[in-house]
Amino acid sequence: MPSTPIELRFDDVTTGYAGVPVVEHLSFSVREGERLGLIGRNGAGKTTTLATATGLADLMKGRVHFGGKDISGATTFARARAGLGYVPQSRDIFPSLTVEENLLSGLQGRSAGAALPAVYELFPRLKERRRNGGTQLSGGEQQMLSVARALVGQPRILLLDEPLEGLAPMVREELMDAIVRMSDRLGVGCILVEQHVDVVLDFSTNVIVLERGVAAYAGSAAALREDEELLNRTIGIQKC
Repeated sequence: MPSTPIELRFDDVTTGYAGVPVVEHLSFSVREGERLGLIGRNGAGKTTTLATATGLADLMKGRVHFGGKDISGATTFARARAGLGYVPQSRDIFPSLTVEENLLSGLQGRSAGAALPAVYELFPRLKERRRNGGTQLSGGEQQMLSVARALVGQPRILLLDEPLEGLAPMVREELMDAIVRMSDRLGVGCILVEQHVDVVLDFSTNVIVLERGVAAYAGSAAALREDEELLNRTIGIQKC
């Protein structure tokens, strides 16, 4: 009998930092194999939403559930061990380690097993550069390494915070192709935060538009693509 897909769920969440709310009354869910996009202007609360999922922001109201358990008070480490992966905007690779050593650091005490071959298949360039140090990689290769390091921890849901920032168009396309293959092949659920709205709409099944910390839209990506008025008002674009 197949197992029930793991789900990340926010129930009426208000969250922020040092007692100041940044996101208010946010509810959503995403399961393994599903793709949710978070878009909005700078400061709308996208990164704070991901930080709340990982335990890095202050939950002021509501509950966060993962895998059927209330993780609202769980440590960041416990959430990662449970299968919640996170790729921060800052990348945070270890510059003094080689590519492969960086990847091994993401195992969280597990055996490497098939994890390394799997990520090398998704990111063949990393396999070519596996003996190189972190400082010897291009910006695009560093971002690939950040995503791959999260994957070796075998996450069930992966949170991606602006993975395409600062990358050239060809590198952005290569990285997104790998992320799509990852989602399709491994069945990993994804929440993607990204400034490139067209990329989010192409990648995601459902989208949340945050406006000043509140969900101005929550629904299908296809329907949002057709709502030019909402996109112009909340994101500042005329058309995707």
